[in-house]
Amino acid sequence: MNLPNKLTASRFVLTAAFLIVMFSQIRFHETIALVLFCSAGVTDFLDGEIARRRKLITNFGILMDPLADKIMVCSAFIAFVGVRDASGKSWVAAWMVVIIVAREFAITGLRLLAASKRVVLSAEGYGKHKTISQITAIIAILVLHAYQDWGAFGETIFGWHIDGKSWVVLFSEAAKWIAILLTMSSGCFYLWRNRSLYLEDM
Repeated sequence: MNLPNKLTASRFVLTAAFLIVMFSQIRFHETIALVLFCSAGVTDFLDGEIARRRKLITNFGILMDPLADKIMVCSAFIAFVGVRDASGKSWVAAWMVVIIVAREFAITGLRLLAASKRVVLSAEGYGKHKTISQITAIIAILVLHAYQDWGAFGETIFGWHIDGKSWVVLFSEAAKWIAILLTMSSGCFYLWRNRSLYLEDM
């Protein structure tokens, strides 16, 4: 197994560790979860870059890299529905997560349909922007719930307020909405652009 594929495989392990820590009661579990998710995000960047530069692109990587990304992102958002803040509210609304997961299922299904017709659907720029926005939202949410454990450093960087709220609260809310909008728009665009694949079978 070459290095890019090892990095891809490690993302599955990091995602599993992230979920275990998220639902544990160990001290600083939000911070540990943040570190694990950021590490998984770094592998997402590195495996593609290394594969392209060293020409180590394999069928395993083509299949498993996007799958690892989807599992990583969807697992984090689903976990956020299951954890509660001090007021008893989920970190992310369930309907938002339904949109994200449904989009991934729809696009994966479309790619499987295309593969059955010997058509390869390449990744779109919109999809990459969507993934970046989702990862940004996840990191912002984790920082929001972890920074108070970081003492004076956390308060200095993330504790200052805008209109009575910590700026990271406002940033994480904005990041969630941007991720949802890009998820919906990129999914609709992808389905519309490749509509001939499924319309001819209807």
